[in-house]
Amino acid sequence: MKIFESWKLRFEQPDWARSPEFALIDTILEKNPSLIEMAAPDVNACNKDSNLGRDDMPSVEQIVRLAIYKRMKNLAYRQLEFAQTDSRICEHFTKINPAAPYSFQVLQKYISNITEGTLSRLMYELNRIAIEEGIEDLAKFREDSTVVETNIHYPTNNSIVWDCIRESLRLLEHLKKETKTLDYQNYWKQGKKAYYKINVSKTSEERVELFRKQLELFTKCINQVSNIVKKKLEYAGNIKVMGIFMALEQLIPLMNQVYKMTRDKEILGKRVPNDQKIFSIYELHTDIIVKGNRDCKFGHKVDIGTGASNLILTCAVPRGNPNDAELFPHTIDTMKKEYGEAPESVSTDGGYASKKNQEYAIDAGIKNVVFSKITKGMKNIVESPAVEKALIQWRSGAESVISNLKRGFDLVRCNWKGWAHFQRRVYWSIIAYNIRVMTGHMLSKPISINA
Repeated sequence: MKIFESWKLRFEQPDWARSPEFALIDTILEKNPSLIEMAAPDVNACNKDSNLGRDDMPSVEQIVRLAIYKRMKNLAYRQLEFAQTDSRICEHFTKINPAAPYSFQVLQKYISNITEGTLSRLMYELNRIAIEEGIEDLAKFREDSTVVETNIHYPTNNSIVWDCIRESLRLLEHLKKETKTLDYQNYWKQGKKAYYKINVSKTSEERVELFRKQLELFTKCINQVSNIVKKKLEYAGNIKVMGIFMALEQLIPLMNQVYKMTRDKEILGKRVPNDQKIFSIYELHTDIIVKGNRDCKFGHKVDIGTGASNLILTCAVPRGNPNDAELFPHTIDTMKKEYGEAPESVSTDGGYASKKNQEYAIDAGIKNVVFSKITKGMKNIVESPAVEKALIQWRSGAESVISNLKRGFDLVRCNWKGWAHFQRRVYWSIIAYNIRVMTGHMLSKPISINA
């Protein structure tokens, strides 16, 4: 109970009394400076020495605290910049001098560089503190998965072809303005007209013919970009122009892949495997996720495990669309690795059920292994029918945890760009959620708060 007594002292100050979550995490960070040091390599990696202007380097502690404040309050970087001078709690918690706040560019530079590996370690370390404080006892464990969407429009072959045409023309227009000499053929009107016609086509014959014309135009775009990229050595001395050339060069293989998958599907009628598809040229890491008979979603599966306290104890963000049953052994291994023991009871939904997983859990020392739906020939391994019924009912609470995480911390759709930042966004939301859960448990203890 090291944290509880120190935490109560914060409530003698009215500002902290109105913000128990920040009072709690402030207490934890003060007593565990190693949590701050976890992020030091990431934060220091993007600091560059300069003899000009103000040193923009906040301390590692300030960056970590600002990142936590941002996620707890669900702020954009510009809003976080404003909060430094507008909020007394932000001033106290982040230890920022309100007379010299940091710009949103500086905040984004450092906060976004904290890696998913660091955030994963921070999550597990906070959970260990919760276990020491008696918030979680690891007796029960439930596992469930959800889908977090990437920030893309619904992908169709027609829309992705149009995205390629539009993006290539956008880059070529920038290139024309920078070089003053290079010119290009603008296919915007023809491409947009064909895009809308395909969307409203009524017969398969009409659709195929429209796709033929659009792909002919698309071929001209690909050839145009390829020919212009060959001239990049003429502008080797201009860094900005070379950056545009590099973006065009990276776009060419994507355009070729989109052309092939669209032609195979729409013209030749072939079935294109998911691993050969592109769902967005802007978020290339996007996977297609299908759970059961429900509609497919585009993003990534997030597998989480919670305890009796509702703390999220484990998290995995796999690539592709693995079956839930494939994730179960890794989760059990993670529990043993991070917390030194396996739970006494495990309860999951039917997606995780298999004889192999059941045996794996028993070998790990788990006494009660319950799947809400089991296949023929399988039986849940439990001490009694009453325990089985209680664990099945308790498992359904995992869905409320997921709902709280996604809606309370804006994780239905991730608007951070790239695979690495997608993972970081997930872990930041889980850390913020766990802080809120820990605070709720702390507040449930007898304590007087003078607002």
